[in-house]
Amino acid sequence: MITKNSSEHNPDFDAGEVILIHKNIDWTSYDVVRSIQVFIKFNYGIKKVKIGHAGTLDPRASGLMIICTGKKTKEINQFQELEKEYSGTFYIGKTTLSFDTETLPDKDFPTNHIDDLLLQETAKKFTGEIEQLPPKFSAVKIQGKKAYEFARKNKDFEIKTRKVTITEFTLESCVLPEIPFRIRCSKGTYIRALANDFGEALGSGAYLSSLVRTAIGPYTIADALTIDEFKERYQVAKDPRFRKSVSFLYDEKRKPRIFDGLSRLNNE
Repeated sequence: MITKNSSEHNPDFDAGEVILIHKNIDWTSYDVVRSIQVFIKFNYGIKKVKIGHAGTLDPRASGLMIICTGKKTKEINQFQELEKEYSGTFYIGKTTLSFDTETLPDKDFPTNHIDDLLLQETAKKFTGEIEQLPPKFSAVKIQGKKAYEFARKNKDFEIKTRKVTITEFTLESCVLPEIPFRIRCSKGTYIRALANDFGEALGSGAYLSSLVRTAIGPYTIADALTIDEFKERYQVAKDPRFRKSVSFLYDEKRKPRIFDGLSRLNNE
């Protein structure tokens, strides 16, 4: 496994490697996979290399991703089943169409009635196995297409609820409007959907204002390499284009990814 603390070795991306990557905010998970794939192709001369990830992170989230190459892609399902850990903040009193900061706030809600006790008691209601409705702005498949493809065209469609398990939901402060939290949960859990549901349960509104995936099973963000760190360690070509992640798909002009509600750049 390639990690920040692993000893340097000659990687065999074709035979298979598992890489712990720290995804930057405003990158899609596809951006990460494609950037590494292009780097391997041109830096190591491997024309076709299988590559995939073990769990999507939304563009406005950062944190740990597990990337598998070559024959190690067969292990992706095993990594996907592992429990996930997140930290972040909920903004209480407003909502957005995407449930996070990728779209601008669209509604305001009262917060004067919210106190520490209500916040803590509400968090308890979302601990254990719950039914969750994924966001319409998501990659959930609807009739063979991703849900956000319908949502950004303002089309009506239905998403089914799914059972997810939240083993830990801790509020680390109760000072409004931004509430920091830590969550451990099963695969398939949408933290931004949890933010929206949490706001409704408070008799108000909420959206996910920041999110970091800090762990996947026993693997932590502390052991993950950024894209630039990964390329710097394993770069063998002399071409300077392969030294930095911004050389491939990331365009500084795209920052920040904030849209008016229905348009959404998401290649996942």
